[in-house]
Amino acid sequence: MSYVINNQGHCVTCDSHVTFYSESDWLRDGYFCNNCHSIPRERALMYCIEKFYPNWKQLHIHESSPAKRGASLKLQKMCQNYVGTHYFPNFPLGQTHSTGWRNEDLENLTFGNETFDLMITQDVMEHIFNPARAFSEIARTLKKGGAHIFTVPIVNKEKPSKINAKKDEHGNVLILGTPEYHGNPVDNQGSLVTMYWGYNICDFILKHSGLYTTIVYIDNLFLGIRAEYIEVLISRKL
Repeated sequence: MSYVINNQGHCVTCDSHVTFYSESDWLRDGYFCNNCHSIPRERALMYCIEKFYPNWKQLHIHESSPAKRGASLKLQKMCQNYVGTHYFPNFPLGQTHSTGWRNEDLENLTFGNETFDLMITQDVMEHIFNPARAFSEIARTLKKGGAHIFTVPIVNKEKPSKINAKKDEHGNVLILGTPEYHGNPVDNQGSLVTMYWGYNICDFILKHSGLYTTIVYIDNLFLGIRAEYIEVLISRKL
């Protein structure tokens, strides 16, 4: 078998000495840990959680749209005050869905003010129709000193962020660019890409939520963190 990358290292999501490997040039979705099958952005996210919030196991954490592997599984297993949620349209918000997940809409969270120390999202914020509202709601539910730690593909880089899809006044979806869908853990049809974010996402978050955002970029083969669009954003509530 031919590998683009095949190296030994330490995986921060399964805390093991492992082999990282990729058969594809597209490392973002193909550079795997042979033990937990995590991918680079998941390992980058977990690295940042452990580096900047080493007491995370004792914190109150809300993760929206958790994955079935990587950082999501580690948080679920090791944080006693972890709450995972997914969004199921046409189902009551705040209630437990038949899948076992609590139903929450990031644009209209049912949690009280200052409920969580950390909010985690992984490749979610490019699928929100009203990101201004979502970032505001995230800030509202964070405690002072808390943070939203998340990954989102910053595909526009230095260019301004661009809306790819929105809803009209009647709630109908309008696709302004090319229809693009990413995987969704609870919907086989996937999630429509609504935003192509640029680095000005930091200004957008500050304007609509008051949170101050730092972008962390990691390139470390020993940790299996190398790929396209794997920046981790940390938005802090002062």
